[in-house]
Amino acid sequence: MTTRKSASNIVPCAKNVLLSVIVPVFNEQENIKEFHRRLDVSLVAMEKTKAEIIYINDGSTDESMSLLFELMRQDRRVQVLDLSRNFGKEAAMTAGLNQARGDVVIVIDSDLQDPPELIPEMVREWRNGYDVINMRRISRAGETWFKKTTARAFYNLMARLGPGRMPESVGDFRLLSRRAVVALRRMPERTRIMKGLFAWIGFPVKEITYHREGRHAGKTKWKYWSLWNLAIEGITSFSVAPLKAASYVGVLSALAAFAYGVFVVIKTILHGDPVPGYPSLIVVILFLGGIQLLAIGVVGEYLGRIFIETKQRPVYLIKRHYSDREEI
Repeated sequence: MTTRKSASNIVPCAKNVLLSVIVPVFNEQENIKEFHRRLDVSLVAMEKTKAEIIYINDGSTDESMSLLFELMRQDRRVQVLDLSRNFGKEAAMTAGLNQARGDVVIVIDSDLQDPPELIPEMVREWRNGYDVINMRRISRAGETWFKKTTARAFYNLMARLGPGRMPESVGDFRLLSRRAVVALRRMPERTRIMKGLFAWIGFPVKEITYHREGRHAGKTKWKYWSLWNLAIEGITSFSVAPLKAASYVGVLSALAAFAYGVFVVIKTILHGDPVPGYPSLIVVILFLGGIQLLAIGVVGEYLGRIFIETKQRPVYLIKRHYSDREEI
C-alpha cells in the first residue's frame, strides 16, 4: 500500500543524512555478531549516509550484554541502552526512538528474520518523500500454520476496529522519518502497541515486500500466551468496540429475557403450569450469568488499562547509556 506523498518532503540525493538503527535485544547471544556483520555490510554500501546503531538491552540474562560491549569496542557507531530490567519489546523500541538522533530511523530485530540488506532500498524510498516505509512479509519461514492463521485474523480484526488501519503482515521492521519519530514521541501512553502507533500517526507510507526468513539461531521469545495477551492489549488500546459489543449483548439478553418472561406468563394464564420449570430456569440463569461475567471482564480489561495510565509510571528505566561520545 502506498499513500500520497508530499513533493516538499522529497530529500535531495546529494544531502548527507544520519541514519539511526534501533535494535531491541533480549537474550540474543547466538545472533548478535552475525546480525552486526550483515548490518555493517549494508551500511558501508550506502553513500552519503552516516549511521548510529542503538542496541537496547532489554534485561538480557545471557551473554548479550558482553557481546554488545565487544561491538562498541570494535565499532564507534554502536551505543547501548541498558534497561534496568526486562520491560518488553514495546518499551525497548520506545527507548530507542527517544534516543535516536537520525534524520531517518529504522527499527529491526537482531534475530535476522528481517534482512538488514534491505535497508539501502528503504532509505532510497525515504529520499523519494515517504515518511514511513512498511516492510510487508509475503512469506514467513519457520512459523506454524496456526500462528500464521491467528496473525492474519488479528490484523483483519484490527483493520475493522482500529481508527488507523494496521497493515497486514507488517511487523516492527520499518523506516520512520524524523517527523514521524517526533509524532510518536508525543504519545504518552504506558500500554503501548507499537504496530498500532506506527499506523495511527499517518503520514505518507510506502510498502516494500520481502520474504521473511526463519531465526538465524536460538528460539523465539514469543509464546502463544504472550501473543494472545499482546492481541488483547492491541484491541483494547485502540478500540472501544468490545465495550460496545458488551452493551449490545446486554441489551439483546435483556430483551430475550423479557420476551421469555412474557411467554411464561401467557402460558401459565392459558394452560397453567403444573410442572415446575427447574431445568429451563437453570439454563436461563446460567446464560444470563455468563453474559454478565463476560461484560464485567471486558469492562475490567479497560479499567485495568486506566489504572495503569493513571499511575503515570515511566515506560522504561535506563540503568546505563553506553556511548562512544560520552556515558550518560
